[in-house]
Amino acid sequence: MRFRLLVSEALRSVGANVSTTVASTMTVLIGLFLVGLLIAFGTWARSWSDHTKDQLLVKVFFCTETTCANGEATPKQINAVRFKLESMDDLVKSVTFVSKEEAFERMEKREPALMKNLPSNPLPASEEIEPVKGEYVEEIDRALHPLPAGVEKTTFGKKTASRVLSVARVIESVFLVAIIVLLGASTLLIANTIRLSIFARRREIEVMKLVGASNWFVRGPFMLEGLICGLFGSLIAVALLLIGKELALPAILGRLDAGSDVQAIPFELNALILVGIGLLVGAVGSGLTMRRFLRV
Repeated sequence: MRFRLLVSEALRSVGANVSTTVASTMTVLIGLFLVGLLIAFGTWARSWSDHTKDQLLVKVFFCTETTCANGEATPKQINAVRFKLESMDDLVKSVTFVSKEEAFERMEKREPALMKNLPSNPLPASEEIEPVKGEYVEEIDRALHPLPAGVEKTTFGKKTASRVLSVARVIESVFLVAIIVLLGASTLLIANTIRLSIFARRREIEVMKLVGASNWFVRGPFMLEGLICGLFGSLIAVALLLIGKELALPAILGRLDAGSDVQAIPFELNALILVGIGLLVGAVGSGLTMRRFLRV
C-alpha cells in the first residue's frame, strides 16, 4: 500500500512538473549518450591498442659468414639461444625460428625486384619472439644483452613500440577521465533540475515533516521521480546509439582496416550499463538534493 502511494506521488509530481521532468530526462539523455559513445569508442580503441601491442615482436638475428668474425652461427648456438628464450616463460609467449630460406622467400614476396638478381642468399636466420604482453619487448631485448655467441644483433622496433605503448596509455587515461567527468556532470545536472521540483514543493515537504512523516517517506517519491527520469533518459540514449550503430557505424568501420579481432564492447552490454547508470544517477541525484530539504 505504501509503495503504491509512493509511486502515485512520483507520477503526480512528474505530471505536475513537466518542464523539470523533461529537463532532467534530457540531461540524462545527453550525458548517457556521450557516455555510451565513450564506452563504445574507448573499448574499441583499447581493443585496437591490444591488437597493435600483440604485433610487437623481438627479433634475434644470427650471424652469417659475412656479418660476424667467427662466421655463421652453428646449430648448437642457435639451440642455446632458443633454450634461453623458452626459459623466460614469464615474458615470452612463443618463439618462432625463421630460416635463411624462409627469410629469403618473405623478402622476395615484398621486394621481388630487389631479390631477383642476387647470386646468393645474404639474409640471416632469426628467431621471432612474441611477448606475453607488448610492454615486455624492451625487457626481453635487455635480457639478450650481452649478445649470446652466434647472435649478430637484436631489434624490437624501439620507436614503434614506444609510440604504440604511449598511445595505449593515453587512450586508457582519456577514456577513464572522460567517463568520470561525464557521470559527475550528469549527476550534478539532474540534481539541480530535480532541486527545482523539490523547491516548488518545499512547503508541502515541511508540512509532511511536521505531521510526523519519516525522511524516507518524504524522499521516496522524489527518488522514484529521479529513477523515472534516469530510466527514460537512458532508454532514449540507447535508442539513439542503436540508430547510430545501424546507420553510421558500418560506414566508419568500412574505412578502417583494424583486424577482425578489434571489437568494441557488445551493444547489449553497453545498453545495460547505460540503463543501470541512468537509474543510479537519477536516484543519487534526487537523494542528495533531498538532504537539505529534510532538515525541518
